Amino acid sequence: MSEKKSELMEWVQAIVIAFILSILIKTFLFEVILVDGYSMYPTLHEKDRIIASKLTYRISTPKRGDIVIFKNPDDMRLNYIKRVIGVAGDRIEIRDGVVFVNGEPSEESYINEPPFDDFYEQIVPEDTIFVLGDNRNHSRDSRDPNVGFIPLENVLGKAKIRIWPVKDFTLFK
Repeated sequence: MSEKKSELMEWVQAIVIAFILSILIKTFLFEVILVDGYSMYPTLHEKDRIIASKLTYRISTPKRGDIVIFKNPDDMRLNYIKRVIGVAGDRIEIRDGVVFVNGEPSEESYINEPPFDDFYEQIVPEDTIFVLGDNRNHSRDSRDPNVGFIPLENVLGKAKIRIWPVKDFTLFK
């Protein structure tokens, strides 16, 4: 009887340790994110699964071109995934379908189509980023006054790997 009790206790300990480790990994290291929507098309598709690194922005800040996951400032229950276009101090403007960063037109081979609407020049405030979806005309992003500039404290992680579907496996820089 004592041998069975000992084996049962070992199983319980192993399960508890695995559970605690999984919570720690999800909280501090990385998380699997399900893409919901088409705002990042053609880079990401509906139902893609992405591994987001939570550690990356604990040791650095987002850079232009990063694909980030963040809490929507308008509704903190919602997580969004978008591309960083501007960082603190950058001047952002969209004119005639072209995004300008600090007066220079951006090279954006990843977008679905140029944006229809203009966005008058604004400077990205300290401790925030300016984000856009790659599917510019079907994205709720920093151009929307309800989303606006994203506080760095809202950034949850950086998209690192697309793991699903397997045929579209991608490492993001």
